[in-house]
Amino acid sequence: MRVAVIGGGPGGLYFAALAKQLSPHWEITVWERGAPDDTSGFGVVFSDETLDGIATADPEVHAAMSAEFARWSDIDVRYRGRTLTSGGHGFAALGRRSLLRILQDRCAALDVDVRYRTQAPQAGRLAAEYDLVVACDGVRSATRAAFADTFGPDLDERTGRYMWLATDKVFEAFTFIVEERDFGTLQVHAYPYDDTRSTFIVELDEDAWQRAGFAESAGRAYPPGDSDEEGIRRCEEILAGHLDGHRLLPNNSKWLRFTTVRNRTWRHENVVLLGDAAHTAHFSIGSGTKLAMEDALALTACLHERPGDVPGALAAYEDERRPVVESTQRAAQASLEWFENVDRYTGQEPHQFAFNLLTRSRRVTYDNLRVRDESFTTAVNTTAPVPPMFRSLHIGGLRLRNRVVVPPTALATARDGIPGDFDLVHLSTQALGGAALVIAGMTAVADGARPDPGCPGLWNHAQETAWQRIAEFVHGQSDTCLGIQLTHAGRRAAGSPIAASALPWDEHAAEPREATRTDMDQVVRDFTAAAQRADRAGFDALELQYGHGHLISGFLSPLTNLRTDAYGGDLTGRLRFPLEVLRAVREVWPAEKALLVRISAADWAEGGLSEADAVGIARALAGAGADALDVSTGEVVAHEQPRYGRSYQTPYADLIRNATGVPTIAVGAISTYDDVNSIILAGRADLCGVGRAQLHDPLWTLHAAAAQGYRGPAAPWAPSWRAGSVRPPAARTDRVPPRLELLRQPAAPVYRRWLPRVAATSHAG
Repeated sequence: MRVAVIGGGPGGLYFAALAKQLSPHWEITVWERGAPDDTSGFGVVFSDETLDGIATADPEVHAAMSAEFARWSDIDVRYRGRTLTSGGHGFAALGRRSLLRILQDRCAALDVDVRYRTQAPQAGRLAAEYDLVVACDGVRSATRAAFADTFGPDLDERTGRYMWLATDKVFEAFTFIVEERDFGTLQVHAYPYDDTRSTFIVELDEDAWQRAGFAESAGRAYPPGDSDEEGIRRCEEILAGHLDGHRLLPNNSKWLRFTTVRNRTWRHENVVLLGDAAHTAHFSIGSGTKLAMEDALALTACLHERPGDVPGALAAYEDERRPVVESTQRAAQASLEWFENVDRYTGQEPHQFAFNLLTRSRRVTYDNLRVRDESFTTAVNTTAPVPPMFRSLHIGGLRLRNRVVVPPTALATARDGIPGDFDLVHLSTQALGGAALVIAGMTAVADGARPDPGCPGLWNHAQETAWQRIAEFVHGQSDTCLGIQLTHAGRRAAGSPIAASALPWDEHAAEPREATRTDMDQVVRDFTAAAQRADRAGFDALELQYGHGHLISGFLSPLTNLRTDAYGGDLTGRLRFPLEVLRAVREVWPAEKALLVRISAADWAEGGLSEADAVGIARALAGAGADALDVSTGEVVAHEQPRYGRSYQTPYADLIRNATGVPTIAVGAISTYDDVNSIILAGRADLCGVGRAQLHDPLWTLHAAAAQGYRGPAAPWAPSWRAGSVRPPAARTDRVPPRLELLRQPAAPVYRRWLPRVAATSHAG
């Protein structure tokens, strides 16, 4: 087998070494245009999981790396004159130059042909001459560009600026520095990587970068290898208080914009992408080197497991690695966006800010931090020494005993719009399950407004009476607040629909009629009458459905509102009718009850709502009387492309809450109490809608309380069910394990700093 490797960075060298180790008869050639001692960047951080893989795959490489690691367990957050420390994390780092030397030596020992200072032949030529071409040629991969039609690259260049530097100040921990200045907020990601150096990455958003005076020097042309010395000196000035007289050290250091690299596929015939050529993840969460070395390990293993079957091996490699990489990229995207929008959070007090920063990617959570360093989470949670999800909250005039909401569920069991016994059983069971608020949904305000014939309504006396029966039963069994969602399905209606504009939902749907002024007046009357019926029926909260492509949502989105009258055009025009409905409902809905509005804050389609639109809509709705916003996304157009994932819609609740101060409900793939606690404590939302998890387990909230050892009034068990408030014993759960060690090992320290060996030896002497 003849293998060509384009690029002699860590990913390419590690692949070559592993492949040669498993298959000594392979002919492996690596082309590297730089010299052996050329390198950009400074330190490289590894997780324990990656290191375990390296130790198993190549003990010699692992041993050489371990001998040079800087190790520590603490994260320091420097913010508003304070340094807050969270321990128990575990890091290992070494210099990129050291890592390259280790891998170069390993390749030399295994007789890999590494050609330094040599430009690789074109990928097409290599593909014709070799059995396999492994492209490790970086973010600006020429190989990827050569076969772009196959790879389908998506390069997302961000607007913020960053510069990769080092410093001769040796930090003792992973250190985040957040500096608020007159030009804006600047942040630093710093960590030690040997006895004398630390990586030091400076980052700002574009506006702050311009105001700080970096643009002039950054605009000059710098030859390869030269650095923006003027910009570096300016950074030293601004950050002098954190450098303690030490210098910032450049290495081809210039202001950059981060690019997230994604590809439709990573393989083309016998050519495969590896590392940054295939994918990138923002430096605030992970190392591109770490991902590249994991790629190399997986690719080598797949080739070894499928000898002679290069296409099958490459397909297996991508199938194995893509889910891991995409998960990392989702977390990295959340982290990247958090730092891009750090100004949203700089009003938080230091402990909450630090917790928010540490949990920004959603990989680290409240429970996770509590296990690592309980004293840190205790310090954050001082306002109420209970799990954050069990804090009470007032929304409008309504007091909620905890932060869990059961969102509207479309049951489709009503007959003639009248809810029946199934609705009663569903809502009463959910109410007994411990959530603070249970919302019945989707309830139509008119006969022709139902999205499905089985959906309930609230446009006549029979329906009102049926809802009253349900509300009275629920309130007779628990003190859970009961809400109802009112909607007009618009172009998603089952009957003859009206809509903001005459656009069908999809190619199979009927074309709706553009709503006239007469139609809109009737809709206002329908919503108002339904709200009055909901009040009389005994509901504690009312939610108006302004999202998910229903009628009012159709007015808000530029994708579905093409009107040329006063109710279309810019955001002010598109808001006009939604505000008319809300104000009319607000007039008849009691102040002591809660009035909520559900919105789709993003359309997940080109040309849809922007973040600025979402914030503008939120402000307008709050100004017209909404007590809180239930922040969902999507379902506005059939061609949407949402990016699903755990709690994937929470960033929109976070955006609106922290940009406007309006209370928000976060929804969307929130299924663990740990995520609820993290969202609430970080200040990303005020309430969490837990939907599918509550359907899976209607006692989800009570079980969450039991799992956390909480027995307070925010999670009351019905008297008849109280015996179930403690998990019953199962097989071997009551077993007391014997002691099987003569001498107990001391517990690992929660706090561990990196103390350079020179300093440590001197101190010991």
